[in-house]
Amino acid sequence: MFRAVMLHQVDGEVVPSIQQLDDDRLPPGDVTVDVEWSTVNYKDGLAYRGAPGVVREYPIVPGVDLAGVVASSDDARWQVGDRVVVNGWRLGERHWGGHAERARVSGDWLTRLPDTVDTRTAMVIGTAGYTAMLCVLALERNDLGPDAGTVVVTGASGGVGSVAVSLLSHLGYRVAAVTGRTTEAEYLRGLGAVEIIDRAELTGPARPLASVRWAGGVDAVGGEILANVVSATAYGGVVAACGLAASMDLPTSVAPFILRAVTLAGVESVEAPAHLREQAWARLATDLDPAQIRAMTTEVALGDLPEVTAAILAGQVRGRVVVDVRR
Repeated sequence: MFRAVMLHQVDGEVVPSIQQLDDDRLPPGDVTVDVEWSTVNYKDGLAYRGAPGVVREYPIVPGVDLAGVVASSDDARWQVGDRVVVNGWRLGERHWGGHAERARVSGDWLTRLPDTVDTRTAMVIGTAGYTAMLCVLALERNDLGPDAGTVVVTGASGGVGSVAVSLLSHLGYRVAAVTGRTTEAEYLRGLGAVEIIDRAELTGPARPLASVRWAGGVDAVGGEILANVVSATAYGGVVAACGLAASMDLPTSVAPFILRAVTLAGVESVEAPAHLREQAWARLATDLDPAQIRAMTTEVALGDLPEVTAAILAGQVRGRVVVDVRR
């Protein structure tokens, strides 16, 4: 038997509860994982709220990522005792996810953890940190190095943004952090940001071309903020876009792309190929400061999740939240 959060739909409302289940209830898959840690992401908040288009079918165990140890395997690539992480693959949306003590998944979805990354740290990093690393790799692939100038990070006090600020500053970039919570300025400076920008500066319609403010950026929010970031990006700059917390619209023009040769690099984390996942996790093991990881982390139990997911949707959660599924 194992404990799991189960989301049921009752009269059009999503109702979470903690249940005792046995392995016969697990979905199909060739690897069973004893989950040790999970986390809370924005998409988890949407699932708990019952936002349209997130969960395909109820009941479901939510949680878009997990870390743990292989308990049994019918896949020759994975042995009992292997430490693994799962990010994406529609976990917690179409397939039972990580807010449980046990999971069964496809062996294709697993990534082996680097020796220096334990399962708790893997979930401090989580999908948010893994996505932030994919954004950094996108900047590097487009030759935007630390000497290019300031790099702006939007949604900087959230999960993706916090890790992006930490990674970029550790790699030598000058980081400007955009946040709607200027009270988090001290926290963001502690992660390495040298400039704090009030989100209000980047709201409202974007000019086709604004005065240059940065060489590139990492955007997790979309909408007018992304449009304003692109508008103020220097010639040949690169902006990695990975989220839509504000909006999935992009109200801009072609001017930054054809007059300043700006690159808008899309970053997709859910179905990224294995080699890219392995590269991201290998870099996270070396490029993320352990002290800063601890500074951005809050730990919760399974029973705390309805309240925490509501807070993350309200923009009230700073940094990363890890879930000890064993309590």
